[in-house]
Amino acid sequence: MTDKTPKLRDVLDGIPTYKPGRPAAAEAGRTTYKLSSNENPYPPLPGVMEQTLAAAGNFNRYPDMACTELMAELSERFGVPLDHVATGTGSVGIAQSLVQSTAGEGDEVIYAWRSFEAYPIITRIAGAQPVQVPLTEGDVHDLDAMADAITDRTRLIFVCNPNNPTGTAVRRAELERFLDRVPSDVLIVLDEAYKEFVRDPEVPDGLDLYRQRPNVCVLRTFSKAYGLAGLRVGFAVAHPPVAAALRKTAVPFGVSQLAQDAAVASLRSEDELLGRVGSLVCERKRVLEGLAGQGWNIPDSQANFVWLRLGERTVDFAEACEKAGVIVRPFPGEGVRATIGETEANDLLLRVAEEFRSGR
Repeated sequence: MTDKTPKLRDVLDGIPTYKPGRPAAAEAGRTTYKLSSNENPYPPLPGVMEQTLAAAGNFNRYPDMACTELMAELSERFGVPLDHVATGTGSVGIAQSLVQSTAGEGDEVIYAWRSFEAYPIITRIAGAQPVQVPLTEGDVHDLDAMADAITDRTRLIFVCNPNNPTGTAVRRAELERFLDRVPSDVLIVLDEAYKEFVRDPEVPDGLDLYRQRPNVCVLRTFSKAYGLAGLRVGFAVAHPPVAAALRKTAVPFGVSQLAQDAAVASLRSEDELLGRVGSLVCERKRVLEGLAGQGWNIPDSQANFVWLRLGERTVDFAEACEKAGVIVRPFPGEGVRATIGETEANDLLLRVAEEFRSGR
């Protein structure tokens, strides 16, 4: 018997493993809360559970690989041609297909840092080189520096708007100036996983920008505002060559029938969706104002979470939160991201933040 093992790609040695938000451990006599994954605290929208249960009776059959009904619903809902739409296993699954479709050995993918931690992973999996451009002191994308980083090897640029994990958003004028500087053969991906939570009127809808620019692709997901994180379904809107490439590189039958049917039902419950999102936005405002009142310097969030830049105190704060019964997402040496969750969870977060700042 040989002691040799299968040869794997050397590039895998330098790829970090994606770290999900930790769940809240159950404790006897106390409710614990998970604010570490930017999940929606509300249950599925009206009609979604019924659609999902109906689809569950056909587990023995493959899902509709073309996502026919969902594609048609998305096309109508967002006013885009059907051949401009592609679906996938959450926006991150589509993001990976975009990198695979555009970049390979020797190519470069640009994104801000810190931003969505999947970007370096999916870039290296494709064999491409990540180009990380630091955020500004205000934790916003430095679009001028990102434009300056473009070379003849650049194939794709991610702009996470609002940005995960800082919650900050790029406004229309500066984003359009940036888009004007990007060569037409470089794909710009506007990752709008948190679009529904934006309330700043100066933050543009990526779909408005895509319509005039063939090299702009917009990513959206049903995981956040729509509350379907466990079903893994997202979509992209892009011009036909890019959308076609996404359909070619998608995992066959990747989006389950449960996910498809739940997404369609969610799109048809938009009034309820807007009400729930509005409630979360009100809670976000309350949390931001509460933290500011305690003396924290918090960037304005346009997402469903807040960012506390804590530096070397990051892990200590996360441990204090866990001790109080709320789990947040620490980025050691940088800061903590805390989801806007149930009112009780947000109250706990504010209490811990006040005690931590005062040294109690």
